[in-house]
Amino acid sequence: MALRPPAECRDMTEVRAEIDRVDKALVDTIAERFGYVERAWQLKLEARQEANVPWRNQQVIDKVRARADEKGVPADLCEALWRQMIGWFIQYEEEKLRHRIEGQSR
Repeated sequence: MALRPPAECRDMTEVRAEIDRVDKALVDTIAERFGYVERAWQLKLEARQEANVPWRNQQVIDKVRARADEKGVPADLCEALWRQMIGWFIQYEEEKLRHRIEGQSR
């Protein structure tokens, strides 16, 4: 599907097609990020580190807000999305770490 700038969309069918294309790319990017989260919990397990690293969470949020400002996207929107995603990934890592630690102590 071809990239069509928003201003060049002639009708809602074209707008929706482009939104679908962007959504696909977002899912692909989240899948890529998920791969790094998978590796992160494994490294944290080896190093006996916690899943939740507050200073890192804030660092990520600060970078996301700055990028949003550069791109003209509401920074509050991006922060809310990232906080949700970070929270989900932390819970995921905590569950993985807990299961592995419990499995090792048996």
